This record gives sequence, structure tokens and C-alpha cells, in this order.
Amino acid sequence: MNEPSGLQRMKNFVEELKWRGMIHDIMPGTEEQLNKEITAGYVGFDPTASSLTIGNLVTIMLLVHFQKAGHKPVALVGGATGMIGDPSGKSEERKFLSEETLRHNQECIKKQLSKFLDFDTKDNPAELVNNYDWFKGMGFLQFLREAGKHLTVNYMMAKDSVKKRLETGISYTEFSYQLIQGYDYYHLYKEKNCRLQMGGSDQWGNITAGTELIRRMSDEKSEAFALTCPLITKADGTKFGKSEGGNIWLDPTLTSPYKFYQFWLKASDEDAAKWIRIFTLLSKEEIEALEKQHEPAMHERILQKALAKDITIRVHSEADYNNAIHATEVLFGKSSVEILEKIDENLLLSVFEGLPQIKITKSHWESNPVVLELISTISEFNIFPSKGEARKMIQGGGVSINKTKVTAPDQLSKEFNLLQNKYLLLQKGKKEYFLIQITD
Repeated sequence: MNEPSGLQRMKNFVEELKWRGMIHDIMPGTEEQLNKEITAGYVGFDPTASSLTIGNLVTIMLLVHFQKAGHKPVALVGGATGMIGDPSGKSEERKFLSEETLRHNQECIKKQLSKFLDFDTKDNPAELVNNYDWFKGMGFLQFLREAGKHLTVNYMMAKDSVKKRLETGISYTEFSYQLIQGYDYYHLYKEKNCRLQMGGSDQWGNITAGTELIRRMSDEKSEAFALTCPLITKADGTKFGKSEGGNIWLDPTLTSPYKFYQFWLKASDEDAAKWIRIFTLLSKEEIEALEKQHEPAMHERILQKALAKDITIRVHSEADYNNAIHATEVLFGKSSVEILEKIDENLLLSVFEGLPQIKITKSHWESNPVVLELISTISEFNIFPSKGEARKMIQGGGVSINKTKVTAPDQLSKEFNLLQNKYLLLQKGKKEYFLIQITD
């Protein structure tokens, strides 16, 4: 049996994005180009941090679907543009980063992208490029002569990213960003046969500056296209991609897999219905089946759990997902002490980040062996207003240590194993927790 050709294996990329709600603007002729032939297309990532955030996941998913549709994805790491900073969506100029910092960030981003894109497949392997490679040997006068003369100041001033900054001020450096990004597209058009640039909707002006530059700089009849996805917003009006602790990063050392999982699990029903289409690889049929299950039992958070599972496993690992499940059970479920004891220290601290953490010396712990005396001696942390209140709550079954009920005020605290040989998890009532650390 003959192997299907590349064209036969192609899927309709635009149709896939449409039902997922991932198209904001699309240049006329884009869909026809993609249906006509295997096409190279790219998305740019500025290495302004050592990790991408979940905000970057939207455009990463564009490349993922692009490759799955049979096309060739190109990820551009902006080693050169990262030195300048894109004014799009910014109210003030970005701080410059050193070349050493940028190079470190680029290497970190490469590793993260390799989790999503297949760089080794035979037919349409993903490719990573760095615009520093073609800008590092180009002088200022050469750039002005090759690219600068082709776009008028009037054209560049008309872009929203520029107009929104005119009142507060925009430097020439940031003003020139669209010309530099446009030249990226021209370079990839000429050297890599890229016919499509994709990005968030705030990039439309920069991307179309590139298509215009290609049109003006190319001798032959140019065919360069543009597609953007919507900027993700949350139903409650707060900014997507941030929690109370700041950005949600893809790097597990910056945002733990547990916190990452919790972000998606806490999504509203409205957001979960939108995000499960954008961020997962579940099919339309699978998502619609989940929605039918979710609707009559919203309290079970079926959509949120499916969303959180899919994306946590793909960004981190199945082991990290399982750990996040255990951690969630510890904090919000009816987990056993055995589960709590299996959690390693990093996960334990991640789960209880933000909760009161109390340090007491080992000698203090040993000199107050009875639970009532122990928790009373740390009353300056307002665990209990008085020893009488502590006794009353213990007798009423309202105090637990390591998820196990304290049965009597005079119960010995040493009956509870230290977690990681140095922690006790004290629970007061249903939702109030304190992490006690025993120090030397």
C-alpha cells in the first residue's frame, strides 16, 4: 500500500483554529495558501525571561496545530529584538537586558519549546532560528539602506502599537521595532520560504509591516500572509496568566507543577469552556462530550479537571500531575496521612505556600510534649486566643495534626510523625492551616 503524500496528510489548519476560537485576524488568501501546499510559518518569542509563561502557550499552540496539520513550524527566538523590546501592549519602555542574560534565556526557551514541537520528524520537522544570527553582522547604515527606505514614517505612525504610546512617549528604539520584526519576516521569506507569520492580536501591526516589507523588497510577485489569535482574557476581568503570586511560568522552578495545576483547576466554568479548546489537544468530539457531562454537575468541575490534567502533563509530566492530585487531596480533600507523608519537601512547601509557617526549636517541642501545651505556647501566632479555646476545639474534634484528629488535649504530639523529619501540619477547623517547622 502506498504511503500518503504530504498533501494528502494535510489537515485544514484554519478550520481547526476556527472551532477552537483561535482566530482573531487572518489575511485574505491565507487559507487558500495553506490548502494549496505544505507551508512554512513562524511565531516569534522574545527572550526577556528565562521561561515562557502560559500567556505564550496560545501562540505555541498555533505552532502545534500548524505542525499537526502537516505544515512546517518555525519558532523564532528574538536574540536581537529581545535587546530592544516590543512596544505592543506596553505603557512604558522595557529595560534592556545584557547579551549574556539574553543568551541564557534563549537556551531555556529552546528546551521548553521542544516539549511541544517535534524537531525530529522526517516530513515537517520544527525548526528554531534566532534573529541575532542575521542581525549581528549587519551595520546600522546597511539596515537603513536595505529595509528602512521601504516603509514610510506615516505608515509606521499609523500602527496601533505606536499611536497608543505617542502621548506617554516612545523612543526611536521601540519605534523601529516593527521595521526590525518586519525584516525578520523578509529574511525568513527569502531564506526559509516562510509564507506565514502568526502571533497574538496585538502583533497584527508588526506582522503586516512584514508582509508590506516583503511586497516592497521582493522582485517577484510576493505571497506572504498573516494570522493572529485573540488575546486571552478571564471572565472576571482579571489578567490571564497571573495569579496572586505573579506570572504562571512554564518552568517548574518558577511555578511549581502544583500551582500550575491549581491555576487551571480554579478556572471559572466560562473560562474552562473556552480554554479547553485553546490549550488542549482534545478533539471537538471529546470536548463536546465533556461539556455534556459537566453541565448537569458543574460542582464536580469536570471541564476544569480535564483541562488541568491535559495541560499539566504536556507542560510538566504525568508524575507531576499525579503529585499535584495528591497535593490537592491533602489541602482540599479527605486524604490519608500516608499520602501526606509521601509528599517530598519541595511539593509540601509549594502546597502550603502562603499559609502561616511557624518555626519552633526542637528543644521547645520536646519541652512541651502535650498537644494542648504545644499549640498554646505558640499562641502569639493567633492560632487560638486562649488555652481554654484550644481545649474546647480539641474536645469538639476541630483540631488535626497531619490530617489526623487530635483525640484529647493531653495527647502527646510525638504520636504524630514529623513530615520530612521536621514539619507538622496543624489544621484548625475545616480550612485554617498552619505549617510548623521544628528547627535545631
